[in-house]
Parts: sequence; C-alpha cells; structure tokens
Amino acid sequence: MAFSFRRLIERKRDGEILRDEEIRWIIGEYSRGALPDYQMSALLMAIFKEGLDQAELAVWTDAMLHSGDVLDFSHVAAPKIDKHSTGGVGDKVSIALGPMAAACGVAVPMMSGRGLGHTGGTVDKLESIPGFRTELDPSEFGVILERIGMVLAGQSETLVPADRRIYALRDATGTVPSIPLIASSIMSKKLAEGLDALVLDVKVGRGAFMKDLDRARLLAETMVGIGRSVGTPVVAVLTDMNQPLGRAVGNANEIVEAIEVLKGGGPPDLVEVCYRLTEEMLVLGGIEADRPAARRRLQEAISSGAAFEKLEQVVEAQDGDPRVLHDPSLLPRAGHEEVVTAPRDGYVARIDAFDIGTAALRLGGGRERKEDAIDPAVGLSVEVKVGDRVETGQPLAVVAWNNGGKLADSLPMITAAFEISDQLGTPLVYGELR
Repeated sequence: MAFSFRRLIERKRDGEILRDEEIRWIIGEYSRGALPDYQMSALLMAIFKEGLDQAELAVWTDAMLHSGDVLDFSHVAAPKIDKHSTGGVGDKVSIALGPMAAACGVAVPMMSGRGLGHTGGTVDKLESIPGFRTELDPSEFGVILERIGMVLAGQSETLVPADRRIYALRDATGTVPSIPLIASSIMSKKLAEGLDALVLDVKVGRGAFMKDLDRARLLAETMVGIGRSVGTPVVAVLTDMNQPLGRAVGNANEIVEAIEVLKGGGPPDLVEVCYRLTEEMLVLGGIEADRPAARRRLQEAISSGAAFEKLEQVVEAQDGDPRVLHDPSLLPRAGHEEVVTAPRDGYVARIDAFDIGTAALRLGGGRERKEDAIDPAVGLSVEVKVGDRVETGQPLAVVAWNNGGKLADSLPMITAAFEISDQLGTPLVYGELR
C-alpha cells in the first residue's frame, strides 16, 4: 500500500495521529531509499514539534527494530540482559558491569557505541586494548555469548539500519533532543538484540544529554513504556552526571579504572553505580530475589576473582592481549603530564562534566568529526570530588597529553571546570522507574 508522504508530513505537522500501517510504510520506504532525505527531515521536525503518542511510538520503534537483522540467542539458556547508558563523562561502567553480571549467571550480549560529542564511547575504550576486535559477525557473537556468557562489541551494520540513517538526519537538522526519537533510537537497537530484559542508566546533569531531572525522568518513563508495550521488562536508573564518574576520563585510562573495580578497588562513586545497575540485572534475570541478595552475590564474584576472569576470557576470545589486564603499563601511555592545581583553599563546589569531557575530546581522546582518529593514551585523572576540602596548590586533575597545541586548547576549559567555594555535592542516584 502506498501513501502520500507529503500528506503524512502535513498531518503530523498539524498534530494528527499517524496510523500503524502509515508508520510502517514510512520506515520501510525510507530504509530502502524510496523516500528523499528532505521529506524525512520535514517529518522528523514535525515529530520534534508535535511528538508521538504511546501507540505511535510503539509502532515507530517496532518498525525501526525490524528494518534490519533481529538477533536470536534462544540457544543461550541463561537470561539475556543488557545495560545501556544514555552517555556520560568517565562512564566506563559497561566494562566492569558485563563481567560482574556474567560471573553471576546472566548472559550479557552487550553492543556498545563510539564516543558522541563530549561523551566517551565503550567501543573506543575497548579498542585501546591491543588487538581487541569489536566488530563481530552475528554467528561469532552468538558463539562467544554461549561459551563465555558475555560479549563486548560494536553495533552490527545490519542491526536497525533505519536508525543509522534517521540519526544522521536528526544530527544535521536540529532534531536530536526529541524524547520520542531518542527513546525509539535506543530501544529499537536494544530490542533487536533479542533480550529478555534491559537496564537503562539514564544520566542527568551537565555532562549528560539530559541536563534536567524532569526531562531525564520523562525519557526514562518513555523507554520503560516501550519495553512494556513489547513485553520486555525494563528498569531505568537515573544517575548523576554533573561531575565525571570515577577519576579517569579518556580511553586507555578508563580501561585501567574498570580493571580496578573488578579487582575490588576503584573510586567509590564508580563502584556504587556498577553495583546498582548490575543488581537490577540479577533481579530481572531471576538470579536473585532482591537487590541486597544480588549485591552479596556480586561482591562474592569480585572477591573470588570470577568477575575479573570473565573479562580475561572475553579479551582473549575477541583477540585482545590479556596481559594488559595484569600489567596496565602495556596499554597506550601519553608522553607528557600536566597538573592542574587548586587556586585557593576551600571546598570543591563544582566539577563541570561537560567541560571535562570536551577537554578530553580536544586532547585527542574523542572525535569532533566522524573521520577523526582517536589517541587512546590521552586523557585526564580527576583527583577530587564535589564536596572535597582542598588547599592551595593541591592537584585537581592530572592531564596526560601528546600534542602541545591540543593541550593549550584544553587547559583553559579544564581549569574553568573546577569551582572552589562552600557547597554540598549532588546525589549519585536520583531514583528508578519500572
């Protein structure tokens, strides 16, 4: 059945509801190149202005999901649960969380992305491990998942191709900050993994895409609702991203910090977020009845070395060099360091995660353009947290750099990210939605 795309644009522009068959036709035709970008851009702007109701959004997401491959891991007996973060600074949670969950009996088919703007990407971090392959075909992905219980890979080119095309248009037409379009983009990709359940880490604050708690909560509610509409349990946890998570911001240095967590160390805020999200995975998978029991099991997986061993197994299976897990000095290291110090005595009132993330990007740790190469060795170590007492000259951050020009471009932003005064910190976890 064919429709008038112009008429559909006009109807959505005027706030009308699109029918199921119309939405499926739009996604199908655009995926096969039969609809022009300029008209799809107009429709996306209409959706940005008028939104999609719950029924429209469910069909839009389902049509996106089925625009390409849908993975089938029914041969894997364990509950298949993934975690997705909406993006932050210093967010290396997936690299520790996956092994923790897998060591406790959850199968984790984790498909992650690359850095986007000021936020880091799990795939970029993993590729700082020498030899590590993040591109796996579906059959190899399934074999590793069944054998080890987890995979750490990039998104397949054949998974939800409609989203790849539509996101590129959103990025170019100012329609990225649309909650229905964000929610459908995330959920279509995750549901295409053939999951039994999903945990979402919805970041809130200066370093997140959702700066405002009310909008973050609305995004979380929207994604939980999509999961409910297709019978997939989803839990969304809202966590703080006003300051970087943990100490390390970069690529190779974030791998080191994730290893610390799996060995029973790591910064308290990073450890808490890792446990909080993984507890939800164990409860959703029926491994434990409640979060306190799940935490005890996770603590045992850490103390016994089982979680660290899972990371070793995955690195070996994906052709990475497992020696780096025992000797992090084998990871890429920058040639120079610069220390940023406190200008006066006082309390750390603010560490602007957006500025820190942007500075790491400018050092070479991220991409300003898609074709930019990443330097895995550069980054920052943030030595303080909001609420800490500091004295004049005390280190606030240590900057690892290779290019003097990029350092000069980054330092003013790093210095400005820290505010010293009297102020209490913000909460780490704001709540959850089911």
